[in-house]
Amino acid sequence: MAVDPHTPPSDRDLASIQEARRLARRAKVAQAELAEFSQEQIDALVDAVAAAATPQAEAFARLAVDETGYGLVADKIQKNLFASETVYRFIRPMRTVGVVRRDQERRVVEIAEPFGVVAAIVPSTNPTSTTIYKVLIALKARCAIVLSPHPSAVGCISRVAEVLGDAARRAGAPDGAVSWMTTVTLEGTQELMRQREVAVILATGGMGLVRAAYSAGKPAYGVGPGNAPAYIESTADVKKAVRDIITGKTFDNGVLCSSENSVVVDEAVAGEVRREFVQQGGYFLSSPEMDLLAKQLVTPQRLPNPALVGKTARYIAEQVGLTVPPDTRVLIAPLEGVGRDYPLSIEKLCPVLSFYVVKDWREGCARCKAILRYGGMGHTMSIHSRNEAIILEFGLKKPAFRICVNTPTTLGSIGLTTGLAPAMTLGCGGYGGNITSDNITPQHLLNIKRLAYELRPAPARPEAGTAAPSRPVPAASTAPALPQAPLRDEPRGLGAAPLMQRIDQFLKSRGIASAAPAPAVAPAPAPAAAPVSTPAPVPPPPAEAARPEEFICEDDVRQAVRKGRKLVVGERTIVTPAARDLGEQHHVFVQAELPRPS
Repeated sequence: MAVDPHTPPSDRDLASIQEARRLARRAKVAQAELAEFSQEQIDALVDAVAAAATPQAEAFARLAVDETGYGLVADKIQKNLFASETVYRFIRPMRTVGVVRRDQERRVVEIAEPFGVVAAIVPSTNPTSTTIYKVLIALKARCAIVLSPHPSAVGCISRVAEVLGDAARRAGAPDGAVSWMTTVTLEGTQELMRQREVAVILATGGMGLVRAAYSAGKPAYGVGPGNAPAYIESTADVKKAVRDIITGKTFDNGVLCSSENSVVVDEAVAGEVRREFVQQGGYFLSSPEMDLLAKQLVTPQRLPNPALVGKTARYIAEQVGLTVPPDTRVLIAPLEGVGRDYPLSIEKLCPVLSFYVVKDWREGCARCKAILRYGGMGHTMSIHSRNEAIILEFGLKKPAFRICVNTPTTLGSIGLTTGLAPAMTLGCGGYGGNITSDNITPQHLLNIKRLAYELRPAPARPEAGTAAPSRPVPAASTAPALPQAPLRDEPRGLGAAPLMQRIDQFLKSRGIASAAPAPAVAPAPAPAAAPVSTPAPVPPPPAEAARPEEFICEDDVRQAVRKGRKLVVGERTIVTPAARDLGEQHHVFVQAELPRPS
């Protein structure tokens, strides 16, 4: 139950913590029942939830825009339908109960097991579509789910969860299979993630929240920040490339983390690209206009100003005091570099693009890497080109796990315009500090048990003093075939008595059943070593002043923490926002000494 908003913060935190504990316990009870559902029962739940969400797509979208102020109703309708229709169609055929695969050649039978209760963190930028998506994939995997809404989107997320939860219950889901927090504080969300009843965390939100998820002591799927560059190579269809980039950047006013944030264009077609952007609603900022925009769009912490996130280009221009044409769809800032000296090179979450001109694809490759290292490692980028060799080079060299080819990054990355798995949570892999680089599906909320049949006999242990007999190893193809029983939700197993007998035999064969441990034998003393003369220590050469690093990303900080060393930063050092947060937390930064005047 929600408490009065005028309740003192400490009481509100306690109420949120108490609610998190209650919902986690309730979900655990529901989880035990869900785990026994058949594939047909699970599919009926998923069918019912998707069918309930689709007719409400517009109502949910309006609730989200009214409450958060982010994005556009029409685009949020499309995202809601993407979750309730596209994601649904993709996951519907999946087998997630009982035997899911038989490998006849290797004689391995795979059996799906639900991960357990899911703690799902839902952001304010994509609140309703993310809720639909996470409920669908959790139920498909036989996992109960507890949603923790962003505090500024509690109303719309709660309404979606209520509709979906009611639909699931009518289709036979146990009480608590879908639940959500209504009194939301940071302390309550952290308590939910730490609850022992919670098995896995599915976190979509800011960097601080994702780090909290990883530090909760549970398996967690987190999402790193996006700062997607879009590269236009000289052979590209320029008109389509510009249209794709503007489509991606203006979709829901740029709030998806995979939306384009920078354009990198070959010098040979730069003029044509600029003209095409202007033709399609782009407005190129002058240097004074860029400074004015940067001061109000980018906070001192190098984060986008929440008051301008998810707003239209014209609204942003009016708020910062710029005069732009009435048909302006995107603001474009020509920049010379990336980093703290170029505030508009960050992830902006609104229709503002930085713009770079490069000599050729090699220089473009380096520029895209620099942009990704400044806040989008492992996430997404795009390339617009008709040169397959260069496209492949970008795939091989770029530190991004979704490289969208000739399509908007926003729509390609989530699988709307590409063959990627449809998803609203996109892993950034090792580059972004995430456990996976995949688009998250029900498969990530399953554990797989495996029956492994013998393919070849274990080698006999030779007696002392005799050579081991050579025995031919039978080929895998000669092994007996796996039992051809149809796929079942619950495969038959051994009875209790035979199973205990086999366990006892195995333990006895390993000597584990013996009660008396073997006495420890003290090792024989080693012979005394002859005295060795130790040379006098040589004094080290005088230490030179450490040179400041040129660039520091989050992985550099992790390496420094692991090795117990410091990182020297100077006035010109570029430090990514994620690296700065982590470095200050572990106190690894040392300020370079300024040169003394002669």
